[in-house]
Amino acid sequence: MAVLFWVLLGFILGSIPFAVLMGKWIAGRDVRSVADGNPGGMNALRVGGVKAGAPAIVLDLAKGFVPVYLARRAGVEDWGLVPVCLAPALGHAFSPFLKFRGGKALAATGGAWLAVKGIGALLGYASLALPFTLLQVEDAWSANAGMVGLLLYAIWFGEPWLQLLAILNTMLIVYTHRHDLFRPSHFRPWVIRLFSGRGA
Repeated sequence: MAVLFWVLLGFILGSIPFAVLMGKWIAGRDVRSVADGNPGGMNALRVGGVKAGAPAIVLDLAKGFVPVYLARRAGVEDWGLVPVCLAPALGHAFSPFLKFRGGKALAATGGAWLAVKGIGALLGYASLALPFTLLQVEDAWSANAGMVGLLLYAIWFGEPWLQLLAILNTMLIVYTHRHDLFRPSHFRPWVIRLFSGRGA
C-alpha cells in the first residue's frame, strides 16, 4: 500500500503540465503551438525565454525528484522504487490534464534518477547524450542515446531492479520520441567540414 501511495502521488505530480502553465502565465502563449508541439520545458523556453523556460524545466525535474526522494525517506527501496520512479514520467507522458497527450517525459525521468543515484545517473546519461548532441542536430537521437548511456550505467553499476528500471524507462522515452526518431538526422556543419576535407 505504501508503494501504491507513492506511485499515485508521482503520477499526479508528473501529470501537472508545468510548461504549459508557465507558457500561459508568463508569455501568454501555448507552448504546444511552437516547434514540435511538445508540452515541455524547451518549448516553454522558446515561447517565454528564461522567465518561462527555467521554472518549467526545474519544476519538471522536481516532479520526478520529489516523490522518489520522499518515498526513499519513507523506506521504499529496491524493487519498490521501480514503479515509483516510472510514475512521474508516465504522468507527464500521459497527462489527464492534457487529454492524455503529454510530453516526452525526459525531465521527469531525469529527476527520478537524480533522486535514486544522484550525479552518477546524470553522468551516465551525458556519456552518450553529449557526443550525439555535438555530432548531430536531432534532439530525439540525443535523448535516446542518453537513455542508452543510462542503461549501460545501470548494467555496469546497478542491481537487477535498477537495470529493469533503466530498460522500462528507455522503452518509454523511445515511445515518446517515436515520431521524431523517424526523421533522418543530419551532422552538424563542423562534422561535415571535417570529413569533407575542407577543414574548419
